[in-house]
This record gives sequence, C-alpha cells and structure tokens, in this order.
Amino acid sequence: MRILLAIVFAAFAGLAGAGVPIQHWVAPSGAKVYFVEIRSLPILDVQIDFAAGSAHDPADKAGLAGLTAGLLEAGVGGEGALDEEQISARLVDLGARLSASADHDRAWVNLRTLASAEEKSGALALMRAVLAAPTFPEAVLAREKTRMIEGLKEAETRPDSIAGKRFAAALYPDHPYGAAPTPESIGRIAREDLVAHHGARFAAPGAVVSIIGDVTRTEAEEIAQQLTAALPAGASAAAVPDVKLPERATIKVAHPATQSHIHVGLPAMRRSDPDYFALLVGNYTLGGGGFVSRLMQEVREKRGYAYSVYSYFAPRVLAGPFQIGLQTKREQADAALKVVDEVLTDFLAKGPTAEELAVAKKNLIDGQALRIDSNAKLLGYLSLIGFYGLPLDYLDQFPRQVEAITRDDVKAAFRRHVRPEHLVTVIVAAD
Repeated sequence: MRILLAIVFAAFAGLAGAGVPIQHWVAPSGAKVYFVEIRSLPILDVQIDFAAGSAHDPADKAGLAGLTAGLLEAGVGGEGALDEEQISARLVDLGARLSASADHDRAWVNLRTLASAEEKSGALALMRAVLAAPTFPEAVLAREKTRMIEGLKEAETRPDSIAGKRFAAALYPDHPYGAAPTPESIGRIAREDLVAHHGARFAAPGAVVSIIGDVTRTEAEEIAQQLTAALPAGASAAAVPDVKLPERATIKVAHPATQSHIHVGLPAMRRSDPDYFALLVGNYTLGGGGFVSRLMQEVREKRGYAYSVYSYFAPRVLAGPFQIGLQTKREQADAALKVVDEVLTDFLAKGPTAEELAVAKKNLIDGQALRIDSNAKLLGYLSLIGFYGLPLDYLDQFPRQVEAITRDDVKAAFRRHVRPEHLVTVIVAAD
C-alpha cells in the first residue's frame, strides 16, 4: 500500500511540476468539454456542471435547485427504468460512485468509475440516464421534503445557522444570493417544479463536461457526446439580477447561547475579477493564513477573545461575499468586534508588510501541488475553469500570478472591494 501511494503521489507531483495539459473542445451537442488524460491509474472521473444553482430558484420556492439535484438519482425512466434502490445496487455492482449537488451558481453530477471496459460502460450509461431521464418520484419527493423541513426547523434553533442565514439575507437583500430554503418554501415545491427546472436548466448547450483519467482523447469525445446528446433542449431563463451593495449596518439577533456568533462582510468579488490574485494573497495575511494571520494574532493570541477567527472571499458568477467570522463570549462581543475593526482598518490603510507578503506568496505557491495531487482535486479545478471561463493555463499561471502580486496591488484591490461604508455586521446572541 505504501508503495502504491508513493507511485500515485509521484505521478501527480510530476504532473503538477510539468504543468496540467488541459484539452478543450465543444461537443456536437453544444456542451463545452475539458479533458486531462492521466493514464497512471485505471480510474475515470467525470463531472457535468450546469447553470442550475439556487440563484435560479423562484422567489417563493427557495430550495428547488437543491431538491432537483438531490433527486436526480431517485429514479430514471425510459427503456431500462430503475428506481432509487436499483440505481444504488447497480452502482455497487459496478464499483462506481455517482453524486449530484448544487450551490448558488451551479448544479453538477459527478461520477467516479474504473476505466475497465465493462465497468466504465455501465457507469456512463447510468450517468446518462440520471442526467437525461430522471423521474422525480412523488413518494421520494415527499420523503425528502419532510426530511428537509425537519432539518430546517432544527437549524432555526442553532445560532450558527441563524447567523449564516441572516448574514446572507443582509448582504443580498431582494437578491437570489440572499435567499435560503425555509419550511414554507420547501412545502410549496411540487414535482412539476423539479421537472420544469431540470428541463430548463440541464441543457446540453449550457453544460460543462470535465473528464479526467485513463481514456484517450477520442474516447473522451465519445463520452462527452454520449452524456449530453440526450439532455433536455433547455429554455431561456431570466437573467439573475446584478448585486447591489448594502448600506453599512449592524444587526443583532437575540438568542440564549453563551457564545456570540459574529459575521462581518459585504458582496465583494466575481470569480472573473482581475483582482482575484491580489485579494487571495492579501487575505492570507488578513485572516486566511491560520495562526500567521493578523486577525488570529490580534483576536486570539494576544487577547483570547476567540478560539478561531478567519476571513475569506467566496467569489461567484456575480459578486460573492467577503466574510470575517468568529465566536466569542457574548460579554466580549463588543471588545472583539472593536479589535476586528481595528485590524481591518489598518490593513486597508497599509496592506501587508513585505515580510507578510513574502510568507503569503510562499505558502500559496508551495501549497499548489497539494491542491491538485489527486484526480478528484484536479477535477474540481477543471470544472471551475470550465464553468467560470478561466484560462486553460490557469493552473500553470497560478504560481506566476501569485508571485507577481505587490503590496500596492493588495492595498488597491482591498480598497476597491472591501469598502467600510458597505460592511454588514450580524451578531447572534447579542447583549
């Protein structure tokens, strides 16, 4: 086993060092295809992404995208129809893994299978059926709605869940990014809603197919067309409205918890933003670098206000959030927030020191190989490149882009994207 792991690591380390040769084309179905051939392991990984995330949920039916993705494996129709138990048994027989999910921007279906002919053929046929002919059985939908509603009711009692939902709603008022499923919205979703969402959003022309593993380019072309040729025709959908920056505000939510849950932030960055690397490097120093970050040093190490404090950017198709988060004793909430504000204000004014910048760049560059050291991790990047339209040489350019960032770049980018007059603070369990 150790020898096998060493061989696998060496194979991916060599790939990372030599660059990742991504091939790209458009299938006859209209789907965009991204392919990396890796013959060192008899494994095939495939993911198909669609612009079918929660941003496309109807205003009164938040949760539709997640339910649709979650029920793709609940049954397939047509010739060779299968129910959910038969699908599960078939995957076990093939030794394959199939999953589906959704986030704000996209929904995806992911397959891992052996690259041997019989297993590969069976797994791909099952993936094709799940994509093209889901039945969304009424009984399974009712069961899953009940499960989700119970989970949402339980989550409404937890301060961390309350804080996350209130924070999103405050950052994105009257915008789909700020909507969250509720027991009421889930209750309004019917089977025809899932059918309509699938038919409109899971279409070949909008699909992004990512393929990695032990197949040739010719085989990859056949796989992409096989999986997308039978997808729904699709329909035009209303564009997601642009994000508007909120006014600065502090929102306090009563809760009996002994710890205050605090979020601070604003909508900040699209995934395509040219400031991406400057913000990535700068945030490592501010709150993304663990114990070397300023927030951790000032809030935890020097004052003991919190066990953990962090900051991050979560870029999306539209402006995704910049967020600072921490938990602290409720009687210390105001003092902890004062320190957070001081650290952020100082960072916006001065940016990182030369030493901090060097540490951030070294850690980000040195860690890049570990971020693509498996098929699964590389597939995640491949789908990201395809869905968000990033350059094909994004992974090769990453260390050069990071190394090129200067202190002035960081200061300018943070001043453009982290604007104090639009910062929203949410405190759950506030005095």
